[in-house]
Amino acid sequence: MLWNRRVSVLLVCLAVISLAIGGASGVPIFGQDSPTGETPKSDATAAPAGSQLAPMTPENVSTLADRVKKSVVVITFSDRDGKPQGIGSGFIIREDGLIATNLHVIGEARPIQVRTIDGKTYPVESIYANERSQDLAIVKISATGLTALELGDSDTLVQGQPVVAVGNPQGLEHSVVAGVVSGLRKDIEGMSMIQLAIPIEPGNSGGPLVDLSGRVHGLLTMKSLVTDNLGYAVTINTLKPLLAEPNPITMSKWLTIGTLNPRRWIVPGDVYWTQRAGRIRVSGQGAGFGGRSLCLSTAEVPAIPFEVGVSVKLDQDDGAAGVVLFQSEDTHYGFYPSSGKLRFARFDGATVYEWNVLWEEARPEYREKDWNHLKVRVEADRIQCFCNGVLVHEDFDMRYRSGKVGLCKFRHTSAEFRQFEVGTQIASHAPTTELRAEADAQVGQLSPQRPPSTQQITPLIEKSEALHAALEAKAVELEQTAKRLRQLSKDVHAARHRKQLVETLSVPEDQVDLARAALLIAAIDNPEFNVEDSLQTLDDLAKDFEKSLPAGITPADKLTAFHRFLFEEQGFHGSRVNYYNPSNSYLNETIDDREGLPITLSVVYMTLGRRVGLKVEGVGLPGHFVVRAVPEMGEPVLIDPFERGKTLSLDDAKSLVSETGRTWDDSALAAQTARQIVVRILRNLLNLANESQDPDAALRYVETILALDPESLSDQLLKAVLCYNTQRYEEGIDVTEKLIQSNSPDLRLDQLRNLQGQMKALRELQQGNK
Repeated sequence: MLWNRRVSVLLVCLAVISLAIGGASGVPIFGQDSPTGETPKSDATAAPAGSQLAPMTPENVSTLADRVKKSVVVITFSDRDGKPQGIGSGFIIREDGLIATNLHVIGEARPIQVRTIDGKTYPVESIYANERSQDLAIVKISATGLTALELGDSDTLVQGQPVVAVGNPQGLEHSVVAGVVSGLRKDIEGMSMIQLAIPIEPGNSGGPLVDLSGRVHGLLTMKSLVTDNLGYAVTINTLKPLLAEPNPITMSKWLTIGTLNPRRWIVPGDVYWTQRAGRIRVSGQGAGFGGRSLCLSTAEVPAIPFEVGVSVKLDQDDGAAGVVLFQSEDTHYGFYPSSGKLRFARFDGATVYEWNVLWEEARPEYREKDWNHLKVRVEADRIQCFCNGVLVHEDFDMRYRSGKVGLCKFRHTSAEFRQFEVGTQIASHAPTTELRAEADAQVGQLSPQRPPSTQQITPLIEKSEALHAALEAKAVELEQTAKRLRQLSKDVHAARHRKQLVETLSVPEDQVDLARAALLIAAIDNPEFNVEDSLQTLDDLAKDFEKSLPAGITPADKLTAFHRFLFEEQGFHGSRVNYYNPSNSYLNETIDDREGLPITLSVVYMTLGRRVGLKVEGVGLPGHFVVRAVPEMGEPVLIDPFERGKTLSLDDAKSLVSETGRTWDDSALAAQTARQIVVRILRNLLNLANESQDPDAALRYVETILALDPESLSDQLLKAVLCYNTQRYEEGIDVTEKLIQSNSPDLRLDQLRNLQGQMKALRELQQGNK
C-alpha cells in the first residue's frame, strides 16, 4: 500500500515541473511513464555567482534529460535461481563499456546485468574497480560505441546550484528529478557527500547527478533519514581514483567473495549465507513456510553421546536463529531463540502442521541483542540444551537420532554466528570460578577516569585465553547492574512523587491544588522537571490577565475577556496533528507548548479560572473532557477548551459523546473531583504506554492509579501481568496472592494461580543467577 501510494504521488508529480529552485525541494520532472501535458512557464533562475551555467527552464531541462538518459542504465542482480532480486541505476563513463554505480547496487557474489536505454541487456563480465568504504563500483560490460557522460569537478559545486538527477526510483525507469545542492558535506559515514533537495527512492542509487551542462558531479546514493525530500550523492571526484588505478575482479572470482567454503558448509535453498572475519552472517527470508533456511556442516557427526555448539547474535528482537540437529531433508530438531524466548522444536516436514514446539520459555540466561552461546548435548536417552553454559532444558523426544548438524534461521531474521563446534565434548564457554574471581579482582584495579594501565595488562597476557570470556561476562554483569541502578533511581523518583500526589489529593476537595496534582503526574515521568516552575507560570498568567481587566467589568464580560486572553492572546489550542503524543497529557508541556488534550486544556482553564475568581467545574464527558462555568447569577455554561472556548449546548454535548461511539447518560454532566481528573489523565497515559508496548511506563501509571484507588481489581490484575512482563516476580506474586485471597467472582482464579506459578518458577531462576 505504501509503495502504491508513493508511485501514485510520483505519477501525479511527473506532470509538473518545479520552478521554485531557491529553497524548494526537487519535484520529479518526467520519465518514460509520465503523462504529457502543457508545462507552466517561469522566469529563468539566476546561476550561482561566478558561474556560466545555463538557467533552469522547462525547455533546457527537457533537452538535457533527453541527452543524459541515453547514458543511464538499469542494473539488476539475480538470486541463486537466476530470478531478479534487486534493481538500481548506473551510467556510462567510457564508450567501451565502463559503468559507474554504487557498490550496494550490485550486491555481493551475485550475477549482474546491465540494460541500456535501447533495451539491450549485457551481463557484467568483471568488476573493474570497487571501494567499499565509499560505496562505489565500476563494472565492465562487453560493448563498444556507447554514449558516455562527461565527468565534472565536484569541488566546483556551490550551495544553491541547480542540478538534475536521473535514475529508476521504485522501478520507474529513467525518471528525472530537478532540485538544488542544499549542502556540501565532507564526512557522512566517512564519505564526501553532496546534500540534495531531491527525494531519493530505492532504485535511484547509482544514478548520475548532473549540472545543467550535463557534467556528472555525483552518484545518487542514499535517502535522508530525517525527511523524504532530502538525499545524498557521493562526489564524482571520489570515483576518479578508481578509474586511474582500478582493481579488477573477474565475475568468476566476484561470485565467490564472502561465500561459505563448500568443503565445510552446505546451504540448501536460496538464502544468502556469507562468511567474513571469522563470522557467518545470514539475511533474507527462505522461500518455504516460516522463512526457514539451513546452513549444514559437512563435518562428521560423532557417535552418541556428542555435542554441537555455536554463538549467535540476532539483529531483531523478534528474530529466530540457532542450532540444527539430526537434519535429513525437511526433518530435524532446532534449538534457538525466538522472539526473546528459548525454543526447542521438532520439524517433521515443510508445513506448519509438521512443526512441533517441544519446549519454549523466557530464560534469564538469554541476552537479547547480544552474543549467546547455544549448546546441545545428545545422550542415549535425552537431548540437553544449554544457553551460556547453563542447562535450560532436557528433552526425551527420540524420533530422530541421525543426520547432519548445522545452523538455522527463520522469518526475516538477520543473524551472525561464530565459533561453531561439533565433537564428543566441546569446551565450556562459561567462565570457571577462578576466572570469575580474577575478573572481579581486575574490576577493583580499574579507574573510571583512565584506561587500563600497561602494569595491569602485562600480567594477564600469560593467563588462560578463557579470561577474555570472564572479563566480557563481568562487563555484561556490570552493564546490567548499571541498568538496574538507573532503574532504581527512576523508581525511587516515581515513588516519591507518587507519594506527594496522594498527599495533594488527600485534603478536602475545595482545598485540592488541581494544577499541582496534574503536574506531579508529569514529574513522575520526568526527573528533570520542577513542579514549582510551572505553578509559577500559572500564577504569572493569572496576574497578567487580572492586570488587563478594566475596573467594574461584569462577570459575563470577564468570561469573554478570559477566553480572549487564553485562546487568542496566549494561543492555547487543541492538539490535532499529534493528538496521541504523551506530551499532550503532561500539564507542564501543555502550558509550555500551549497545546494539549481536552482534559489537560480543561485543567489549565479550571486552574487559571479559579485563580482569577471564576467558578469552573470539570465535566468528564465520555471521550471528551470539557468544563462548566458557573456564574453567580444565570445558568451554567458548558465550554470546550479544546475548541478554543466554544460554548456547548446540551445537544452539542450529546453529539460529542455520540461521536466517540458511546451512549448518552445524564450522569456524564456530573462535576468531576480532582481525584477523578487525575485518574483519567493517568489512564490516557496508560493506554499510550500499552499501545507503544512500554510495560515499565504502564506499570508506573498502574501503581499510581492503585495508590489513589487501592481496591481496583482490574488494576491489580493489570499490575500482576506487568510485574511478570518487567521481571518483578516477587511483587507480582504478592499481587496475585492478594487477588486469589479476595475470591472475587469477577476473577478467573485458575488463570491467576497459573500466572503466580510461572512467576514463582522464574523467581527461583532469578535468585539462582544472582
